[in-house]
Formats: sequence, C-alpha cells, structure tokens
Amino acid sequence: MSNTRRMTAVAIAAALGVSTLAACGSDSSDSSAGSGGGAKSKTVTLVSHDSWAASPAVMKAFTKETGYTVKVLKSGDAGEAVNKAVLTKGSPQGDVFFGVDNTLLSRALDNGLFTPYAAKGLGQVDADTQLDKAKHRVTPIDSGDLCVNYDKKYFADKKLAPPQTFDDLIKPQYKNLLVTENVATSSPGLGFLLGTVARYGDDGWQDYWKKLKANGVQVVDSWEQAYNEDFSGSAGGKKAKADRPLVVSYASSPPAEVLYAKPQPAQAPTGISTGTCFRQIEFAGLLDGAKNPAGGKALIDFLISKKFQEDMPLTMFVNPVVKGAKLPEIYTKFGTTVPKPATVTPDRIAANREQWIQSWSSLVVK
Repeated sequence: MSNTRRMTAVAIAAALGVSTLAACGSDSSDSSAGSGGGAKSKTVTLVSHDSWAASPAVMKAFTKETGYTVKVLKSGDAGEAVNKAVLTKGSPQGDVFFGVDNTLLSRALDNGLFTPYAAKGLGQVDADTQLDKAKHRVTPIDSGDLCVNYDKKYFADKKLAPPQTFDDLIKPQYKNLLVTENVATSSPGLGFLLGTVARYGDDGWQDYWKKLKANGVQVVDSWEQAYNEDFSGSAGGKKAKADRPLVVSYASSPPAEVLYAKPQPAQAPTGISTGTCFRQIEFAGLLDGAKNPAGGKALIDFLISKKFQEDMPLTMFVNPVVKGAKLPEIYTKFGTTVPKPATVTPDRIAANREQWIQSWSSLVVK
C-alpha cells in the first residue's frame, strides 16, 4: 500500500465506501491519444505523488485555455516519487513534477531535476513559500500543516482533555494512544520528526523520542495505515474498530471527514492538537529534459492560477499559496488555522535529514 502524503478525497471516499468524481479529476483529464512529447505535442505529462487530485471541470478549463491535455503519472508517495525522478533525471518520465515538499526539496535540487522557470503570476504567491526564489527551479503550489489529530468522542467519553503540545504527548495519561508514520518511509512521519527537532533542538529531540517510545507510540509504514486503519476517529478506523485516538495527519483532515460523511455532521468528529504542527510546502518544477517544455510552463502557470488554487482545498485538502484565493466554507468552518507551526530551514534539513532519519530509526524502530 503506497503512502500518499495527505488526506485526499480518494482516501476519505474509500474509507466511507463512497465514490467521488473530484477525487479522480486528474484521470478524467488524461489524454488517450499518445504519451506526449515533441515541440508540437498537445499533451503535457505531470509526474506526481499519489495524492494528486483535481476537479475534472478545472482540468478541462486548462485544456480549453491552452490547448494542452494533461496526462498524470502517479509515482507513489512523495519520497518514492522524488527518488524515481532522480533515477530518470535528464530523461524524465514527464514534463512537470508536482509534489516535492520542503522536507525533500534539497534532494531534488541537489540532483538537478529542474529547469529554472519564473512562472507567470509568481508575484501573487506568498513570499514566505518561495524557498527557491533566487533561481526559480521550483514554484510553490500549496501549503499545509502536519499535526496530531484526535478522536473527539474518545476523549469526551474518557472525560480526558486531548493533548495540545508535544510535551503533552509524553504524559502518562496519553500512554499507548498515539500512532505515527515511519520517518524513513513517510513524509508525514518525517514532518512530525522535524516538528520535534524544531521544538527540542539538536540536543533534545532524541531524548524526547525516547520518552515518546516509552509512552507507547505506535509506528506504521504509511499514512493510510495510520489514519484509515489505526486511528479511531477516522471513518476507516471506526469500521476497523481501531484503538488509537491520536494520529499524525493534517490540520485539514477534519473537513474531509465532514465532507464525505452521510449525513454530514454538525461538527467534525476529529480535532487538531495545534501545538504539534509542522508547516509543509509543496512545489512544482519543469523537469530537466522535458519533451514538452512549453506545455510544462503553461501547466505550472495554471497551477498558481486562482482557478486551480481555489479547487485544491476540497480535492487535495491543502491551502492555496496565491493571495486572494477563496476558501470553501466547509474548509474554513471545520478546518483549523495553526497560528505558529514549527518550521525548519531548507538548508538545515539538507544538512541533517539523512542523519536524523538514521538516528530516529535506530532509536525508535530497531
């Protein structure tokens, strides 16, 4: 089972046993007439992690505006997709790569995956998300916050306040309640580790994880397993009779639980521990060696258009990065705004990521 990096319409719909066209928007816009390539090609190929989703109407609008049809090639979880792109660099599988985030950005840039391109409309993109603004090798597309989610019913039934901070998670009353993802195989897991690095520093994060392990944290390979199978607050977890009321997921997970529930509840069944959040930013880039660079540039321009940016919240459950993009009511009503998410600079991640992963693996899973 592949590890998608976030709560998507696909994941929630599957957990609830319903279908949704929005979740398959990219597939409905795929071209059936060839694989693209060449200067005259009218197909542009987007390489992405498995969580790509877009409304069919929005992708049809791109085709109408530009003449290009999008073919989507999904390549597993974010880490797996980046690794595949590295292996095929110079002769890429597509024209544009979407889904490298700030936890993995240096790996992509150090391997020269992208051709610089300053997208049209970049001036409307939040400056804080432009982590490669000197060279424009990647363009910010969305942001989201990785946070511990909690099962409201469990804590209400136990008359126990849900945890709100990293410090809370190591308290005795929360023993054996948390499930998280493996740092080596999951970008949500890696983001959660980086949150603890930001909170406790190089000298303190390992001691924190020792305490978290002693407090019964469960580690699984993927977000799907953690959220849909082991977390008691999710639709899938309820069906599976899961026993972990705390999970590492996203601040935008509660709106997804509401959107696909039938009937829709008046309140989200899950909440967010806002003191455990790490800010994640996703990027797209024009792949070096792209066969259709003109189409690739047009697609990147479109990804930061308001039309696409306003579609993302209820297809991929992420935040727009373009100023003035409107959020759907269900997203703002049931989502959580995180005032001060943890961050780690790209340079620091680049210098320490592999060492952190190795140390964490030795400490927690071996």
